[in-house]
Amino acid sequence: MSDNSQDRSGVDSPGTEQELLAELNLLRVRAARQRGKARLSLQDLTAATGVPKSSLANYLTGRTAMPLDVLDRLLLALGVAPIDAGAWATRWERLTGERLGGPTADSGLSGDGTTEVRDDEPAHGPEATAPRTPDRPGPSLPVPAQLPPASTAFTGRQDALACLDELLAEADVKPGAPVIAVVTGAAGVGKTTLATHWAQRVRDHFPDGQLHVNLRGFDASKDPVPPAEAVRGFLDAFDVPRHRVPTGTDAQINLFRSLLTGRRMLLLLDNARDADQVRPLLPGSSGCMALVTSRSQLPGLIAVEGARPIALELLATEESTALLVGRLGARRVAAEPTAVDEVVRHCAGLPLALAIVAARAATRPRFPLATIAAELRDAPRHLDPLAGAEPSIDVRAVLSWSYAQVGTPAARLFRLLGLAPGPDIGITAVASLAGAAVPEVRPLLAELVDAHLVTEHKPGRFTCHDLLRAYAGELAEADPEPDRRAATRRVLDHYLHSAHAAERPLQPPRGPIALADPTPGAAPERFDDRAAALVWFAAEHRVLVAAVEHAADTGHDGHAWQLAAACVSFFDLRGHWHDWTGTQEIALGAARRLGDRAAEAHAHRFLGGAATRLGRFVDARAHQSRALELFGELGDQLNQAFTHRSLGWIAERSGQHATALRHDLRALELFRRAGHRSGEARTLNSVGWCHAQLGDHRQAIADCERALVLLDEQGDRDGVAMTLDSLGYVHRLLGEHARAAELYRRAQEIFVALGDRPGEAEAGANLGDTLREAGDPERAAAAWRHALAILDDVDDPKAERVRASLDELVCAELDPDGPRTGRRRRQSG
Repeated sequence: MSDNSQDRSGVDSPGTEQELLAELNLLRVRAARQRGKARLSLQDLTAATGVPKSSLANYLTGRTAMPLDVLDRLLLALGVAPIDAGAWATRWERLTGERLGGPTADSGLSGDGTTEVRDDEPAHGPEATAPRTPDRPGPSLPVPAQLPPASTAFTGRQDALACLDELLAEADVKPGAPVIAVVTGAAGVGKTTLATHWAQRVRDHFPDGQLHVNLRGFDASKDPVPPAEAVRGFLDAFDVPRHRVPTGTDAQINLFRSLLTGRRMLLLLDNARDADQVRPLLPGSSGCMALVTSRSQLPGLIAVEGARPIALELLATEESTALLVGRLGARRVAAEPTAVDEVVRHCAGLPLALAIVAARAATRPRFPLATIAAELRDAPRHLDPLAGAEPSIDVRAVLSWSYAQVGTPAARLFRLLGLAPGPDIGITAVASLAGAAVPEVRPLLAELVDAHLVTEHKPGRFTCHDLLRAYAGELAEADPEPDRRAATRRVLDHYLHSAHAAERPLQPPRGPIALADPTPGAAPERFDDRAAALVWFAAEHRVLVAAVEHAADTGHDGHAWQLAAACVSFFDLRGHWHDWTGTQEIALGAARRLGDRAAEAHAHRFLGGAATRLGRFVDARAHQSRALELFGELGDQLNQAFTHRSLGWIAERSGQHATALRHDLRALELFRRAGHRSGEARTLNSVGWCHAQLGDHRQAIADCERALVLLDEQGDRDGVAMTLDSLGYVHRLLGEHARAAELYRRAQEIFVALGDRPGEAEAGANLGDTLREAGDPERAAAAWRHALAILDDVDDPKAERVRASLDELVCAELDPDGPRTGRRRRQSG
């Protein structure tokens, strides 16, 4: 074939049949080189064309006349552009006609009268007689530009964009296999918007064109696009004539990949259902990039094809606000910041929800955004204001498409998750909710995670955003009411019995509470030690607060007050005073609805303990006095003893040390009557503290040392730490600063080991006071700063005293004769 364009078309110079076969075999060699192979075997050509291997061998040797449609398939499989394939067909028709005969007399016969083409060697004709063919077969193909338009209001997603940019850069410097990126995320999270925005931004990197197909993997009204249909559409984009498209799907796929070979193209495969739908559409060589979006995580594509996953999360508050600015304008958004904040909260960071609300606001430009926010707030159902005129802009409809893809057992579990309290849920609680074993729910959760209906945000802990949770709750309403109530009871039993088991090693400041047996199907947690209990409480903290409220809202008042009681020790250790107060207020209401005087007494006492922590002594005394009255009426001496200790704590915090001593001595008597050794030991510490406040230092030391002996016997490390703190205070009053500092450090070490942050802070503050008095201001300041960080974090009123001490030190205005204001932490009430 000569170098001039007229010879390349071949219309005026068809040549001989032998020359055409030689050129065809030369194309086969060069196509193999472009694919990085030594050869293209007959099996490769069979896969690309759908023509049997034996037939191809006969055609390429000239034994049998090659039909025109086979020639078309073979040329396209070898990368010949459609326009040049047409020129080849013209030459073939002029030379042989539609029906070719056998080999001609000048066809270059082998010993048996044929041109030999072996499957185990590169096929080629004599190089000397073959005209030249360009390295890249034929002229450029058509340049498709199928990308959808990008959104003008796109915002945020900088991390995801950076990941895609990084992949593109890697493709430039590391040629090899094609680059495949998979953008995954929940329905409505903006996968298509992101992919389209990035694709439009980088389209110049793909000069040979950009292909796009909506695979409709999660469309409720239409079936998913079969891979064969998508491939056929891509062949149309390359202007491949219909009569030259192979009939078999595999042959069409191979033809499509052949057309991509040696070219730099971007394929946007949007809304894929699964890996099997995507695989046939992937390019087979370097230079191309496939960008896939899906609600499924497509793990098979990641594992086998090496696709890189990019998971889209919900928008942050700032990004959500920026999206509204992009759609409504900065002036309108800035004019109503409170309403905007409410809209953003209601939309839960879901871009689709924000876009729907923004569209409603944009079509009503004279309506204040506060009106839109009120519509969202006051809707009978959370998703009602997020409906749209079309399914694609209706949050409920879009979520339903994902729900429709999961199996019946997973769908049931998703509905049950709509009944669960709290922002997330652990796998054992999921099992209790479903009334199943953990191994049974694990694959169902994996199915929901893959469909992005739930997220495993920490190992073994699952969550979904507020709109998905509301959707699950709506779906659950259609289930039989007895089934819903049974599931709610199981999950509340799980939290109640687990919390009481976790509270036990924390030594709750109350008498035992009798619990009913857990409902069949509920599987509470078990804990080996205090550390495991604290880990569980920390993980479930927000859930437990929500569970108390949920129990009261669903008519499970017994669960409400008992669960609130079980959380007191943890709230005290971690300084969650406001959660302590809020849950006990719910508990008090539940107790009164039940007419349960013992429950009411516990709620009053725990409310008094929280009020004491917050420095609200009048409220604290009122609650504790009412609790003492109720426990007295019930004849409950043990809880009377705890309540006297709480009243003594209030009196001590109020500076009424003689009153505090009377309450502590009465508590000591009641604990001894009840045979409660731990209560007796801790109360001895309180008695010693009161003696110290009243100036009887030697008696204080004697009481506290007796307490230490009893506490060691009980293995009560928390009580030991509090008593060491008390002894440190007494030795400090006696001017024995070295001994006092040693005792405070020992106390602080135990509090740290126990995870008792308020105790750690108070011992540290007292250590700072001691070091200041001992003439070591630098170490005193360090101790105070550490204590202040904790006290500020837990909102403890004592933070102001420590801050004042630090300020005095900084201003060099220390008063060595100032009051000794150290405080010893007391057991909560």
